[in-house]
Amino acid sequence: MRLTDYTDYSLRVLLYLSVRPSGLSTIQEISDAYGISKNHLMKIVQQLGELGWVETVRGRNGGLKLSSRTNDLTIGDIVRRTESDFALVGCLVNQPADRQASSHARCVIQPACRLRGVLAAARDAFLAELDKHTVGELAQPANDLAALLGIVSIAPIAVGAPGALRAPS
Repeated sequence: MRLTDYTDYSLRVLLYLSVRPSGLSTIQEISDAYGISKNHLMKIVQQLGELGWVETVRGRNGGLKLSSRTNDLTIGDIVRRTESDFALVGCLVNQPADRQASSHARCVIQPACRLRGVLAAARDAFLAELDKHTVGELAQPANDLAALLGIVSIAPIAVGAPGALRAPS
């Protein structure tokens, strides 16, 4: 199974916003971090906002931030909402009995075929695995991901920790 670029980019936007320490991010920043077209991301961010997963702030100092509940979303939830087709083969397309998918001719072995069930089970197992993981879980370790994305993250330094600044005595 292969996910569309739309789903891939949706997941990337959510991960980016998940590791952002504070403040708002712009579509341009996300575009630059991943090397993805800003135009592609605009449509994606609009849908993520409509779903309530991303909060958008309009205006000169506007931007995006992750909604508070988004870190608890499973990857399966996101994939189901951003993918439009889970039919691995034509016979898995949900069509009325009298209308088959236009790109696939009716398979002559379909009445006795067990492959259809195997492929459906494989699809369901794929989605079940995605349901085991959340955005928040996959955004860890946040500092490592933030660094790779060019996000400056300031980690607090514990007093007395090796390398911590000390006042002169």
